Amino acid sequence: MTEVKRMAIDIETFSSNDIKTGGVYKYVEADDFCITLFAYKIDDQTSGLVDLTCDELPDDVWQLLIDPKVCKTAYNANFERTCLAKHFKREFPPEQWSCTAVLAAKCGLPGSLKDVALALNFNQEEQKIDGWRLINYFCIPCKPTKVNGGLCLVYQAACSYNFLPASTSSFIKN
Repeated sequence: MTEVKRMAIDIETFSSNDIKTGGVYKYVEADDFCITLFAYKIDDQTSGLVDLTCDELPDDVWQLLIDPKVCKTAYNANFERTCLAKHFKREFPPEQWSCTAVLAAKCGLPGSLKDVALALNFNQEEQKIDGWRLINYFCIPCKPTKVNGGLCLVYQAACSYNFLPASTSSFIKN
């Protein structure tokens, strides 16, 4: 078996603390903070999505996540590292991570993942707009109503959207 060199990661999260006003460290301190989805791509080959609300990471994925020889990549890697540290109650050293937002900026690309995807002609603007709707629906607290009571169908759409950032991040790294 070939030694794994890189794992691209994207997570979706929920917290009642507003990340825009409090930052990532306050965001993860909310009692209801959780990682809902964990998307990954291993060496530009194997990809997967784990619903952490009801499943655990497969052992092989966990082993790669904690392996210091595997470079973990993410768009805004500090967010992923901080959230993963809170969720799994362990540190994820920054020297094991590469931030594709920083790499994109070094290449003169825009600052947001959406704008990077557009600049690289990924032609997924509509999917990204749907992704923002899903993020707002699942990751920003709202009051329970009859309208938002049946989340299962929308949740599956959120799962399919979650692959976009991992793919874009993997492309930037290359």
